Amino acid sequence: MPATEIDFYETLGVSRDADGATIKSAYRKLAMKYHPDRNAGCKENEDKFKAVSAAYECLKDPQKRAAYDRFGHAAFQQGMGGGGHGPQDFGDIGDIFETIFGSAFGGAAGQAQSRRGADLRYDMEVTLEEAFHGKSTEIEVEISQTCETCHGSGATPGTGTRRCNLCSGYGKVRAKQGFFVVERACPNCHGRGEVIESPCRDCRGEGRVDAPQTLAVDVPPGVDSGTRIRLSGKGEAGPRGAPPGDLYIFVHVKPHSIFQREGTTLATRVPITFTTAALGGTIELPGIDGEAISLSIPVGLQSGKQLRQRGAGMPVLQGRGRGDLVVEIAVETPTRLSKEQRTLLEQFRELETGEECPESLGFFDKLKGAFGA
Repeated sequence: MPATEIDFYETLGVSRDADGATIKSAYRKLAMKYHPDRNAGCKENEDKFKAVSAAYECLKDPQKRAAYDRFGHAAFQQGMGGGGHGPQDFGDIGDIFETIFGSAFGGAAGQAQSRRGADLRYDMEVTLEEAFHGKSTEIEVEISQTCETCHGSGATPGTGTRRCNLCSGYGKVRAKQGFFVVERACPNCHGRGEVIESPCRDCRGEGRVDAPQTLAVDVPPGVDSGTRIRLSGKGEAGPRGAPPGDLYIFVHVKPHSIFQREGTTLATRVPITFTTAALGGTIELPGIDGEAISLSIPVGLQSGKQLRQRGAGMPVLQGRGRGDLVVEIAVETPTRLSKEQRTLLEQFRELETGEECPESLGFFDKLKGAFGA
């Protein structure tokens, strides 16, 4: 190998058995390091940039790499099968642009044929009871569907497509911008490589039309606000027969008049009389499933205390079991007293202060009965 010809592997700083990903990674780092835009006016870095680009142009191609491994630089000299485009024809600048700016530069061209339709979103409101039980419903949406006239081809029935004259069926065109050669999707065929001779009148060559559609949706028990339900293939139809996207149902659970929700746990606030709080007892309250819940009140329960009823909350989404119901107790103090209630309370106060009061074995029963506990 002549002294003026530097080994491509050494140029990129990789071993001769490096895989394609390693070579590409090394190239990108060096290309960014020696890029002329980052080293304006530096002839040495410009030469290095050309060298790493030439090395990568060869080693990224399996056939060129195999020829280089066997014959070295001589493989690309005239008569050695280089096809007139050796490593010096470094044109893969799109890799750098794709790394920096995304697929809008290097990666967008040529993908139009496989481009699927867009995913769509639909917002659905459900009540807490519907979120508990689940529901089957139907929704009306307007979605781009495959054109029935041309069956998604975009061409008038009986006609077809022809190769694009601008890109010669390649789907990409190259344009020089100063030192760089930028490759982008063909503006004539939009990267497809072919054009329609006679566009369908109904879809104007798109292969899809907007039309209302009724879709069945199954809402599973246990959904919460933010739950997504995916309807595969029910999104926007792809252009010219490409696969459709998906439709995502975003669930929103309406606020409830009694219960507040935190995951699978339900919470509510229940008022009780002060006699029930003092003497204990049992109360009933409605459950989210429509069944009555019997809740035991311990003796001497204070206002603000919480009681937990296991398994009385929301069901686990796509799982087993239910969460809990947390009940916060609010002890109510009567604001209007009857004569009997006032007398009994005064007797109770005397008992609390240790003052004399009439003996009565049924005093607390009377107190409880007077206040309806």
